[in-house]
Amino acid sequence: MATTPDRRVLDSGIEIKPVYTASDVPGLNLEAPGEAPFTRGPYKDMYRGRPWTIRQYAGFSSAEESNQRYRFLLDRGQTGLSVAFDLPTQLGYDSDDPRSLGEVGRTGVAIDSLADMELLFAGIPLDKVSTSMTINAPASILLLLYALVGEQQGVTGTQLRGTVQNDILKEYIARGNYIFPPKPSMRLTTDLFAYCQAEIPAWNTISISGYHIREAGSTADQELAFTIANGIAYCEAAIAAGLSPDTFGERLSFFFNAHNNFFQEVAKFRAARRIWAKVMAERFGVTNPKALALRFHTQTGGSTLAAQQPENNIVRVAIQAFAAACGGTQSLHTNGFDEALALPTERSARIALRTQQIIANESGVTDTADPLGGSYFIEALTDELEAKALELIARIDEIGGAVEAVDRGFIQEYIEDAAYAYQQAVEDGSTVIVGVNSFIEEDAYAVELQRIDPAGEQRQVERTARVRAGRNAEAAAAALAEVRRTAEGTGNLLVPMREALRGYCTIGEICNELRAAWGMYDSLRASR
Repeated sequence: MATTPDRRVLDSGIEIKPVYTASDVPGLNLEAPGEAPFTRGPYKDMYRGRPWTIRQYAGFSSAEESNQRYRFLLDRGQTGLSVAFDLPTQLGYDSDDPRSLGEVGRTGVAIDSLADMELLFAGIPLDKVSTSMTINAPASILLLLYALVGEQQGVTGTQLRGTVQNDILKEYIARGNYIFPPKPSMRLTTDLFAYCQAEIPAWNTISISGYHIREAGSTADQELAFTIANGIAYCEAAIAAGLSPDTFGERLSFFFNAHNNFFQEVAKFRAARRIWAKVMAERFGVTNPKALALRFHTQTGGSTLAAQQPENNIVRVAIQAFAAACGGTQSLHTNGFDEALALPTERSARIALRTQQIIANESGVTDTADPLGGSYFIEALTDELEAKALELIARIDEIGGAVEAVDRGFIQEYIEDAAYAYQQAVEDGSTVIVGVNSFIEEDAYAVELQRIDPAGEQRQVERTARVRAGRNAEAAAAALAEVRRTAEGTGNLLVPMREALRGYCTIGEICNELRAAWGMYDSLRASR
């Protein structure tokens, strides 16, 4: 939201006072870190025992090239992996599908079958790293591929650690990478919950994502409210499927954005934990402290990066990462300064990684839990963001919950209005973006960019053809038929999908069986 010399107003509509005193937080009585409602953090000592997981998001072109980047990052001190998939993989199309032409390996790594996943994690022991996978509509398929690679390495499901995003509601809201209608998509989500509870118990089965909601243009309070509302919907779906919130609640995780207003972001993270603990206790009767405590991953704000004077983004990313650390994140990705222009180079990826390591080892943020707790400003801002988010959640409840709010376009309209207001403020100069609408330099300077080998797409297409030619065609056809039969029935879909993937059926082939059973979601038709 625009500001003037006399007024300072956050994008969430909260006006900032010139000074805060005890009167702004009457009756302040903070719980200790590690105690419900976890405003001050989910763990007693927070980072004194172990800093957050450094989890740099990476993936491009082929599985081999992405594997090299993962090894590069791990060798330089990264402590967890985070996989970016290309657009065809996210939409359930194989690389040789005509609709994939020109997109293979462009925004992430291309994965068509178990053969690609084997290459992606070659030489990386899956019992030694935790892995996050940013995938939603076909999330269950990618998780199964990961587990099958672990099986080949002799790693059991009980030894696997990580997170799969698996948040389909935010795709309908903000990102658009959906395949199926909402109801069967929610079935896939809860099937994954149940499967992991039995087979991969330490896996975080969903990363309920406010990140992409904020990237689409929402304000901080909207990111908070819409993310929590989606979390409520997933809990309701899981309970309807017969799962216990005291059990599956332990494996829920969240994914938030970090933007440039340092204090608002710290307060947002603190408010998120407080709201979620109350939601789980009051709505779902949860008593398990591990299921009450909101844990989250943070990524610095991609939409805040500027193509103009791109090295300024190093400073933006550092501020955002420091906010995430002060707000108590459990893992963190820092963007490369060149990501407004292309996928990050090794140089920019190294700078992003070192940014986290400097914060963790030189800033003092790991010395004490909730270092800003008790600040009149931070506590008042936490309260105000909580109140604004709860007001929006109540409106969503009146509509009938997040799924109904998405169907009606309620949430999308809020985000669109906020994005428009922000763009207006940038264009009229009331919101200052250094190097974009102020402190402009006419002489542009070039930075080295990551280039994707155009021949890589053809190599990927040829590999997928070899996989199909080398498998047992009769067994593959039978396995795919079983996937469709289960999709048309009520069984847990991950069981037949696992066997199809073990036989080197492709992601596209499995998704085509699901498309045949369920159809595809048409947002334009739904809006009418």
